[in-house]
Order: sequence, then C-alpha cells, then structure tokens
Amino acid sequence: MQSFRAFRIHEQRAGVETLALEQLAAGEVVIRVQWSGINYKDALAVTGKGRILRRFPLVGGVDLAGVVAASSAPDYAAGDAVLVTGCGLSETRDGGYAEYARVPADAVVRLPAGFTARDVMTIGTAGFAAALAITQLEHNGLAPGQGPVAVTGASGGVGCLAIDMLAQRGYEVVAFTRKSQTAPFLASLGASEVLPPEVASTRPLDVERWAGAIDNVGGAVLGQLLRSVRAQGGVAAVGLAGGADLTVSLMPFLLRGANLLGVNSAATRRDKRLGVWQRIAGDLRPRHLDRIATGTVTLEELPQASAAVLAGSHTGRTLVRIDR
Repeated sequence: MQSFRAFRIHEQRAGVETLALEQLAAGEVVIRVQWSGINYKDALAVTGKGRILRRFPLVGGVDLAGVVAASSAPDYAAGDAVLVTGCGLSETRDGGYAEYARVPADAVVRLPAGFTARDVMTIGTAGFAAALAITQLEHNGLAPGQGPVAVTGASGGVGCLAIDMLAQRGYEVVAFTRKSQTAPFLASLGASEVLPPEVASTRPLDVERWAGAIDNVGGAVLGQLLRSVRAQGGVAAVGLAGGADLTVSLMPFLLRGANLLGVNSAATRRDKRLGVWQRIAGDLRPRHLDRIATGTVTLEELPQASAAVLAGSHTGRTLVRIDR
C-alpha cells in the first residue's frame, strides 16, 4: 500500500487526508478496513464538540472491522477477518476511519462465526457496551422472569441493541425514549412497552419497579432509575448524553441494596472482551441487525452524520463504509 484515505482529526480541523502507513501509530497487525460506525464518542471527536482525543492528530473511529493485510504477531495472518473496538482507538491511537489501520495484536478479535464485517460494525462499541452491561447485571443476580428491565435512550445504538439482546434472552423490556415516533420500531426489536422519559422525583425512594436497568442518558434519568429499582437490583450506567452529574440520596443503596454498575467498554481487559464477544455470538446474538443499521455514510459524510448523532435526530446505528 503506497497511500490511503483517512479521516484525520487535528486540534482545529478534521477531514479526509491521504496518509502512508508509517504515519499511523505502531502496532503488530495491519488491517484493511472495510466498515466502521458512528458512536456518540465518535460524533464528539469528529465535530470537535468533545475532548475525546488525548493527542493530535489522530485518525478517528473507535471501531473497525476488516481483513488482516500483514501481521508480525503469531496469532494473526494475512486474510484473517477481524474486528477492533475501543482499546484506545481515536483516543491515544489512530482509529478505524481509514482504509488501513495498524493496531496492537492484543486489541484484535477474530470475527465471530456467522457474522460479516458489516454485522459486527452494526454491533460495534454500542452493542459491545450493551452486552457488557447485561453481563454485569446478570453477575449482580439479574435473570429472566424477575421483572421488567428498563432501557433509557432506547432509540440510540446502545439502546436498540440492548433491547434486542435482552428480548433474545427472554427479558421483559420497557424502553424509554423522547421520540414517540420510534415506538413501533422499538417494539419490533422486542420492547414490550415504550414510554416517554419519567419526570425525576425529589423523593429519596420511589415505588420499586425495575428488576434492572440499562441507562444511556445519565443525570436525572439515572437518579430516577436508582430510586425505583427493586431490592438488590442493578442499574448499569453506559452513557451521559443527558448529563454527567448524579444527584441521588443513599437511601436506594442502604435500604434496598441497589447497585450502580459502571460500564467501561473501551478499557475492558482482553479475557473479558473475548468472553463478551462470545456471548454476542451466542445467547446475546442480536436478531434484528438489518433493522438497527439505519444508515450508511462515507468518510466525506462523517461531519454531517456526526452532527445528527449529537442532535439526537438519528435512530439505531449509522455505519461508515470504508472500502470502495
């Protein structure tokens, strides 16, 4: 490869550039990238609305899927179908918005059986975070049949994939979204009920409702979930689009034994990362990937598509087609 196209982010600008492999961060595995996606973190980085990159310049994109082009690591060889999510991409390392990526071998995951590169990027960090949240909730004791599980920010990527995965496992899922027009879509993914966001209470405790919850919003929404989770129930915090501050009394924790479970998908250690992908290929396998993938854009279209993600005007997952 002499040169290739990449969406590169500088401190004051971002756009498509022509790069050489030597300009990328070091790594043992070179991947010819086929697909990526737009996560909330990607949208912040592309638009410059959030301080995501820890050094400049870097190629954006926290996810990628493609085929190994070259490898000095014994576990991977040219032609292997692989994916990478998180692991410092678009934070400290060049990411997936490029025709080629160079990454450490311990960040690479083989494509699960039965999935295409497009499939795993429909899942991407969003689906990995959803699966990680479910895994942590179940480690906390959640199981199908215990009662409804709430999913907030339900029309976004994490929310859609969480609904699909939970329903696949046999959970009763209640979806919360401000976009009432998406109710039929969310029901088709497996939500038994779709509701508008609840008005936050000022009481230290509310009526026990949720066996568990996955929150993509943060702020007052997360506080309300903690006030209304059932005894010993867990709330997995995945996102903070609604605010990073949390105001809640100690009552849910002291009187009900509520558990607040943080989900950090980007820094998950390798053994756990591989285990979560095994679950995604198994009992958490999404059934509606074609519905959840609601749009596809090119590298040139990233700024406009990222602005739509930040504005909340998108639904599901927007994919980025890299190979041409």
